[in-house]
Formats: sequence, structure tokens, C-alpha cells
Amino acid sequence: MTEQSKSGRIRGSGSRRKPPAKGRRAATAAAWGAALLVLVGGSGLGYVYFKLNGNLKGVDINAQLGKDRPENVDNGSMDILVLGSDSRSGANGAYGRDEGAARSDTAMVVHVYEGHRKASVVSVPRDTLVERPDCTDGKGRRVAGEERAMFNTAYEVGGPACAVKTVESMSGIRMDHYIEVDFTGFKKLIDELGGVEITTTKAIKDSKSHLDLEPGTHTLDGEQSLGLVRTRKSVGDGSDLGRIQLQQAFIKAFIGQVKDVGVFTDPKKLLDLADAATKAITPDSELDSVKELTGFARGLSGLGAEDVQMVTLPVAYDAADPNRVVPLKAAGQQVWTALKADLPIPAAATKDAAKGQADGVVKAE
Repeated sequence: MTEQSKSGRIRGSGSRRKPPAKGRRAATAAAWGAALLVLVGGSGLGYVYFKLNGNLKGVDINAQLGKDRPENVDNGSMDILVLGSDSRSGANGAYGRDEGAARSDTAMVVHVYEGHRKASVVSVPRDTLVERPDCTDGKGRRVAGEERAMFNTAYEVGGPACAVKTVESMSGIRMDHYIEVDFTGFKKLIDELGGVEITTTKAIKDSKSHLDLEPGTHTLDGEQSLGLVRTRKSVGDGSDLGRIQLQQAFIKAFIGQVKDVGVFTDPKKLLDLADAATKAITPDSELDSVKELTGFARGLSGLGAEDVQMVTLPVAYDAADPNRVVPLKAAGQQVWTALKADLPIPAAATKDAAKGQADGVVKAE
């Protein structure tokens, strides 16, 4: 990596970021990828540094995006784009045919407030029709922008940098970090944790995600957890909005339970978790070493499930295609303006948005 590309990388360790407050050790709410980072950070893993370091493969997003980005605001907050990739290559082929390109199956903008004691998570529906900007992909090729493009095609046609640029174009907020996790890595991480306990208030039977749960309390293994966060047609109104509600409930359960699995008193379990975590993610190039990842995770270690506000980007069903949604401009602007000012998202912003009708189907224990 050249010195020029290093200087242009996604910020995260410069003067902009104030030292995080010390707090109880808990998981963060940065969805699958960022939550698992707490397990890696600050846990005495120096003796396996080289093993874990070799697992990490970063993406130099800043080098691809250049200077045409939102202002680097110095207010002590931090913004992270977390993507769940739907690639069907390799071991992920069990979940569908490999068509040579991946899309962002799940997208969350995580805003960590000044002091790092509170966070807001904004889920962006993959079926949202957006104005995708011109991008440059990982091989330096120009990708033309498109009006009324599905949000998840940004990753498909231009990779991580195009996904980041699309989010920055929508929000006007510069992303400090990028973290991607795929199906297989997510599944292995949950299995290493020993599962996640949730309660379903209704039966969930979905032939596409292969999930079959009766009402009641369940400890989901990796395969079942993956099925839950992929379930769509059999809950609520069958839209991606309902699936997002399931994902948000699952994340809350994950965050609330991860600190109780005994990893800090069991060195082997800790190593296995750290190995699974570092293999599961593709971070930006400022987080592609154990040292950098540890510093990042320590800054999030004061966050617990109760400290996180989770919302879905305000959208309405598209009049021309009910299988797609469009952003509610005024309401969406309320969301982004609040985060840009490091303020909580007002309840009024999501009041009139389309709902997935799956809220309450899954509850954290």
C-alpha cells in the first residue's frame, strides 16, 4: 500500500476520535460483524497474534473513493457501514446458485455517539430504489450510476467502495469504517458462541430459509440463526421490511447474550471465537490487523443492547412496483440530519414509514 493510499484511508484512529469512556464489557450493536469484534478486542490475544492477523483481508476503500466524499466531521462520533454479503461462491453455494456476483443482503449504518456509550443503527432495505452514483470498482473500472437502482446492486456492480459511496450519497455522512460478513462466517461464529436464545410468538416456517420454529423459546445454532435472518416470505407482509425486523430482534438477543458465554474464563473458547470472528469478516484497510481491530473494539466495549436504538430507513412501497420500496425523503432526511449532528433519531422520523408487520414475532431472552 502506498503512503498516499494510507493517508486517504477511512478514518478511525486520528484526532477526530475522542478516547472512549471505560465501561462494562458487553457486545456492540454493529450487527453481525461489529458485534463479534468486541470478542477480539482487549482480550489478551497477543500469543496468537500472527494466526489471527493472517485471517484478516482488508479493502482499501478510501483509495478507491478518492476525495469526492462528505466532509470529515470532527464531533467525536463514528459511522460504520456493516454489510452482510449474499455471495454464493465457495461454501456459500449451499444457499443458492453462484451467479458470479454478490449483493448486500443486509445493510446497516451504525452511528456511535460521542463518548461511545450510545449507538443508533439504521437498516437500509436491500430493495430500496435509490439513485446510485458513478463508482469505481476494486479493479479501477468505472461503473456508471443509475436512477431507480436497487440499493443492493451497488455492491453487486462495484463492490464495497460502491456500496459505501451509495450510502454516503444517500445520507451525506462519511463512513469511518466498513465491515462485511458472509453466510458461512456468520454461521460458524454463532456455533462457536454456543447458539443464541430467542422466543418466537408465532410459528415461523419458511421453505426458502429452511427454518421451522414453533412458538416458544429456542436456542438457535448457526444454521438456524442464518435461516432466521434470511426469512422473508413467511413473516409479516412477506417483504424485506419484515425480515429486517427479525434481524434487529436477533441482533438484540445476540448482543445481550454474548457476554454470558464464558469466553473470558476459557482460553480455548476465546481462541476459537477469535479465529472464527477474524475469518468471518472483511474490514476496511484501517481494521485489517489485530492491533487495529483491537483498538476499534475497545472503543465499542461500553455498549450493551439497552444502549442501542434500532430503526429502519423510512420508506414507502413503490407505486410502480410493490416489490420495491422508495425512501421517504423528508423523514429520511430527519434520520440523517440527526446522526450528522450526533443526536438521537426522533420518533417522528419513522412514524409514517411502511412497516414489515413482523415486529414482535421474535423477542430476545
